[in-house]
Amino acid sequence: MATNTTRKILILGSGMVAPACIEYLSRHPGNQITIVSSAQTLAAGFPRASAIALDVASEAALEQHVASHDVVISLIPYTHHPAVIRAAIKGSTQVVTTSYVSDAIRALDNSAKTAGITVLNEVGVDPGVDHLYAVKKIDGIHAQGGKVRKFYSYCGGIPAPECADNPLGFKFSWSPRGALLSQRNSARFLKDGEVQEISSHDLMATATPYHVMDGYGFVAYPNRDSVSFQQFYRIPETHTVVRGSLRYKGNPAFVQALAKLGWLEQDKKAWLKDGMTWAEIQQIAIGVSVTDESCLVSRIKQVVQFPNEAESDRIIADKATVVSGNLLDTLCTRLEKLMSFRSGQRDLVMLQHKFVVEWANGNIETFTSTLELLGEPNRYSAMALSVGVTCGIATQLLMDGHPAVCKPGVLAPYTKEICDPIRELLEQEGVVMVEKRVG
Repeated sequence: MATNTTRKILILGSGMVAPACIEYLSRHPGNQITIVSSAQTLAAGFPRASAIALDVASEAALEQHVASHDVVISLIPYTHHPAVIRAAIKGSTQVVTTSYVSDAIRALDNSAKTAGITVLNEVGVDPGVDHLYAVKKIDGIHAQGGKVRKFYSYCGGIPAPECADNPLGFKFSWSPRGALLSQRNSARFLKDGEVQEISSHDLMATATPYHVMDGYGFVAYPNRDSVSFQQFYRIPETHTVVRGSLRYKGNPAFVQALAKLGWLEQDKKAWLKDGMTWAEIQQIAIGVSVTDESCLVSRIKQVVQFPNEAESDRIIADKATVVSGNLLDTLCTRLEKLMSFRSGQRDLVMLQHKFVVEWANGNIETFTSTLELLGEPNRYSAMALSVGVTCGIATQLLMDGHPAVCKPGVLAPYTKEICDPIRELLEQEGVVMVEKRVG
């Protein structure tokens, strides 16, 4: 372990949100930052930062590097988090992730407590910033004798409207694979006192128009398990709890089309070879016996069942190009080239909570809490800032020994004690949700 004046931080993952996190942590002169990255240039841009190569699949190498640091920030895919946490338990190293607490992470709670380490999760934007302001408002309502009867929370990491210039209405400020697969989750939520469930195959079909503020044309759909947040947010009185995602109109139909055409399949296809044309791949994927384009288009329309002819023509016009591997990775490689942000373009993080409140006198009022955060083309994207800085702040609080976050075991920001110090520092970085009464 490091001395009191030097804190050694290991960052796993050097993707799009990492620089904002690194920049925040590099402001503190006691921090020495090691970045697992093949790009030495990333570390070169920050003081007291260096880069190393590390195969996180190598248990021995992972344990060695984790044990030599005070804290490890895992920004790699969530499936790797349990292995990172197990290494941290062995090395008595603190852990921070921006991901949801999965069952696999929760199962390590007792081991983390025994080791005396904190495993702090859900400190990004969604999850993360959403918790900070949901807990603040709910606690305030309860303190005034009110009851939260309905709670809605929707978030979207999307292009600014002027940059949504492709059929998906989307550009990738993080992993294309992760972004697409997030739209293939199942959903479970509470509505009017009843638990509702939607399968991953049907999720995109449930997207409906949702007004956040004037000037935007969003659709919204539920995501993951919202029911648990009735307990996490301590609102047993509520009848409705829905957490979900925002996209521009047309995006869910496009993703549904890709799924029905086989492009989101993750298993390897023996028949998929480099050099195959789009028509050849699609012929096999949807089971047609001809390669004539008009016949393929006809079969695609049968499979997908588009809402109208104009929508079918718009969606079919965007054809993927084969690179290698399975269909999903082939698609993602192509989309990353076609649908990444170009120089000067900016993204948007839109996050809104809606609270329907019943007061002690029987009056009903509705409140919103809204984050409209636009990226800065010459600095950070909105996604990078809101995820990376939130993660950096939480990590620094942990390194500084803040009592709210320095508790052994698996934690997430569901209490005032954890949320308040993170939120207060985050607002200084320009990430603020604005509260309003709307009815």
